[in-house]
Amino acid sequence: MIEFYPQILWLHISAMIASGGLFTVRGVLVQTGSRWGMATPVRYLSYTIDTVLLAAALMLVTILPRTMFANGWLMAKLALLPVYIVLASFALKRGRTAKTRRIFLAAAMAVFATMIGIARAHHPLGWLQFVSA
Repeated sequence: MIEFYPQILWLHISAMIASGGLFTVRGVLVQTGSRWGMATPVRYLSYTIDTVLLAAALMLVTILPRTMFANGWLMAKLALLPVYIVLASFALKRGRTAKTRRIFLAAAMAVFATMIGIARAHHPLGWLQFVSA
């Protein structure tokens, strides 16, 4: 399966961009009071993209050497995933006020950016690794 690594990685990155972009659009729509952000087709599109993203991630984990887990970057990224999911849930529907949803939206986007930084740097500190040096 290692021969498909470039294609699976491309799929994972594409799905991550689509997921983050759709979440941002949905978050802005919810903030403006539009019902489109929570419309059934948009939610199902989000579920589909996130399923592809997770499936590609699981495929990458199965074909990568086990030493990828040694430096902790992948575990840091995986630990942030449930944090992002909870924050996103509060940003889109569980936040009681517009201000609360706005705060959760900003926090979820910050966690998403942190996960991207960790993945790009292959370091648990992500973007912050350059600050600590």
